[in-house]
Amino acid sequence: MRPETIAIHGGYDPDPTTRAVAVPIYQTVAYAFDSAEHAAALFNLEAEGHRYSRVSNPTTAVLEQRIAALEGGLEALCVSSGQAALHYAILNLARLGRNIVSVPQLYGTTHTLFAHVLPTMGITVRFADGDHPDAIERLIDEHTSAVYCESVGNPAGNICDIEALAEIAHRHGIPLIVDNTVATPVLLRPIDYGADIVVHSLTKFLGGHGTTLGGVIVDSGKFPWAQHRERFPMFSEPDASYHGLVYTRQFGKAAYIARCRNVHLRTTGAVLPALSTFLLLLGVETVALRMQTHVENARRVAEFLRSDRRVKWVNYAGFADHPSHRLAQKYLGGRACSLITVGICGGFDGSCAFYDALRLIKRLVNLGDTKSLACHPASTTHRQMSAEEQRSAGVTPETIRLSIGIEHPDDIIADLDQALDAAVAASGRTAGGHDGRL
Repeated sequence: MRPETIAIHGGYDPDPTTRAVAVPIYQTVAYAFDSAEHAAALFNLEAEGHRYSRVSNPTTAVLEQRIAALEGGLEALCVSSGQAALHYAILNLARLGRNIVSVPQLYGTTHTLFAHVLPTMGITVRFADGDHPDAIERLIDEHTSAVYCESVGNPAGNICDIEALAEIAHRHGIPLIVDNTVATPVLLRPIDYGADIVVHSLTKFLGGHGTTLGGVIVDSGKFPWAQHRERFPMFSEPDASYHGLVYTRQFGKAAYIARCRNVHLRTTGAVLPALSTFLLLLGVETVALRMQTHVENARRVAEFLRSDRRVKWVNYAGFADHPSHRLAQKYLGGRACSLITVGICGGFDGSCAFYDALRLIKRLVNLGDTKSLACHPASTTHRQMSAEEQRSAGVTPETIRLSIGIEHPDDIIADLDQALDAAVAASGRTAGGHDGRL
């Protein structure tokens, strides 16, 4: 099935008991066992089925299968947020004394996890000086457990060369983890280009309505864990917490998600509630339609902003002179995402005046909503980073991040126009100095 169809039908047939066409909300904590033997088999991971909703839930299982199919992966695990998904994805393959190599263009909270939280667990994250594959490879050593990137940087807007990064990672016997939140599988499937693990904040475009937190980890099922037993012993050596179970032996290509579910989700409990799953499923059904409008509206907005002398620069990969334009052609089919960053004439004060004057566009830190949204990263999502770290992540003091929604584009542009007037009035000078791009 094609993505538009998978988004509606993937992972679900009408309920065999009720014939319900909509996915039922299984609002239950636990599940009845047929017998003591049946219960033991479930807890020993010898039988398929649900035993407790901290581990799995029938409603959530549909969403997991649907997202896995959309991304072209083997298995998926849904959790309570995108940050929980990322945290689990790393912990599932790294351990004390190991390191991760990452591009510097990251979402602010991801940077905090990498720079300040994981090191307290003995896992070091090495930040490259850019997203070029050579910069990544220079930092890989025998203790590296993964390479990490965002397919489209938030808010930097850079597009990573996934195929090249995957080739480098595999040459060193490690997986590539890609956060595909901004692009979504509608625009890009990283697994098609060699990525091994994909994570999403379901809160963003896939959910799409700003109502529900959620995250997902998708495994391609292609990384040969057993061949790299010394670097990844957790998959090929007996797990004492399950009476010596060996994940690669018991689950084969599905070992990664099986361990993530039964070790990390089971013991630390970042559970996606069934009702949240139901709401996210509704969002996923329309993601292909919404992405078409997001992309087209963003193009209209970017062209308006670039032609306006009240704007100093516009960072949008759809422009032919953007550093990532070639990669947008390769990975996004020439379609730039609806995340745009912009600098308003007047510097920090001008950008703040513009931001404060927005009316239709909402001021908040989410993205990927049906509504157009604006954020000032330096004072919010990336506030905990130093000025140098912010610059590496694509954030300057005047940067405004716009997530363009699916309203009529003329109404979005009208709001931007009046906010630009307010910025000019606040700066007390005529606009000028427009250079067109970042």
